[in-house]
Amino acid sequence: MHTSRAAKALTCTAVLIAACAAGTATGTTARAATAAAGSTRAAASTSTAAAERVNFRKWTTQADFQSGTSAGVTALAGDRQGIAISSTVGSLRYKDAYLHTTKTYAYSTWTSPTYTPGFGATELVSSWDAQTPAGTWLKVELNATMEDGHQTGWLDMGNWASGDTDIARTSLSPSAGVYGAVDTDTFNAAAGHTLQSYQLRATLYRLPTGTASPRLWQLGAFASAVPARTGVTPSPLGGAEGTDLAAPQYSQQIHVGQYNQYGGGGDAWCSPTSSEMITEFWGGGPSAADMSWVDPSYADPSVDYAARSTYDYAYQGTGNWPFNAAYAAHYGLDAEVVQLPSVDDLETLVKAGIPVAISVAFDNGELTGSGYGTAGHLMVVAGFTATGDFIVDDPFSPSDAAVHHVYQRSQLENIWLRTYWTRSDGTTGSGSGGVAYLYKPHDTALPPVADPTNPTW
Repeated sequence: MHTSRAAKALTCTAVLIAACAAGTATGTTARAATAAAGSTRAAASTSTAAAERVNFRKWTTQADFQSGTSAGVTALAGDRQGIAISSTVGSLRYKDAYLHTTKTYAYSTWTSPTYTPGFGATELVSSWDAQTPAGTWLKVELNATMEDGHQTGWLDMGNWASGDTDIARTSLSPSAGVYGAVDTDTFNAAAGHTLQSYQLRATLYRLPTGTASPRLWQLGAFASAVPARTGVTPSPLGGAEGTDLAAPQYSQQIHVGQYNQYGGGGDAWCSPTSSEMITEFWGGGPSAADMSWVDPSYADPSVDYAARSTYDYAYQGTGNWPFNAAYAAHYGLDAEVVQLPSVDDLETLVKAGIPVAISVAFDNGELTGSGYGTAGHLMVVAGFTATGDFIVDDPFSPSDAAVHHVYQRSQLENIWLRTYWTRSDGTTGSGSGGVAYLYKPHDTALPPVADPTNPTW
């Protein structure tokens, strides 16, 4: 499940405090509608069903990149060096509808081997780790093979650069006809269809007279089949009790009215604010020179910088999931968009010292102590209390000092892992089904996954 572009555009905004509670702010996607229609067939599952499958696959080592098909790129030697342009193989005249510029770029490509997740997936989200020097950018595409053997053809999953002067960072949301479509950052299979295997392709662009190259050191995706469910059974404690990771605490709300051209200002900046908290937890983030354009009277200018650097000009918001991961990766972090089947996975990561941002949606009153409702929101899980409740840095707070919260385990687990719910007025809200941001330094090892049959990172 994935919130619609309409719903995501309203993510975290103050109007959701009233509007979501009234059931008027959430746009219902085809996936949400399918889930609602299928609730009778699914018996409105209230537990994490055995049928749930998640598979995260990444290409990141030199051997990984050598296993794919290269056209003008070289898999660089050394740990996490990735790929870069060695010789260009074509050119593209790129007309930017948002910057109102037209430039010619030379390009090279890398295509992954065909990967089979081992089940029929209904959703896929890609993410990438790269650096794009001035004059360069990259594009990631998906080619899915469906249950009848039909291929979708190459679907654009995002045009990305760390800056916004060469191209306007943008999603394209292409359609795969009867088989589904990309909604901003997520490929959703149409009802009755499933993804059986896929390839990812990265195209690296630079100016024809330039010598700089994008460097891509990780490309991956999660494919999933999460059953329609209105809730989950509360989980037992997983051993992370008493852990509280000391992440920086930033409020998005103190940025209300700042740089509204980037998705509406602080009211809508939960995703970049969460990304910035985790990035700075690991010692990354923009320099004073990077932030020199920010009004010096503004507190926490790195949040303004993160909002600008994650802004998707087509979606008109800062909530594009892979763009947020790519922002963190710009500072050298390994960053992934993942889908986690259970709180066990969260606790495994927190026990390893890794804070995680989770994507939630809920009505006012469903999360005690929050004081709002939202069609889609990101918050950072920093730990768990001695009794297993969530310790959360929630950016939708009135001040930095108020960001640290304790939320009830059963409530937060439910609103994070469910895929849809029905409001009192009969409208349908859609949830992420466990989507999260996972950022960490390369030399910090990821712990083993909680369930090896569902490789989640």
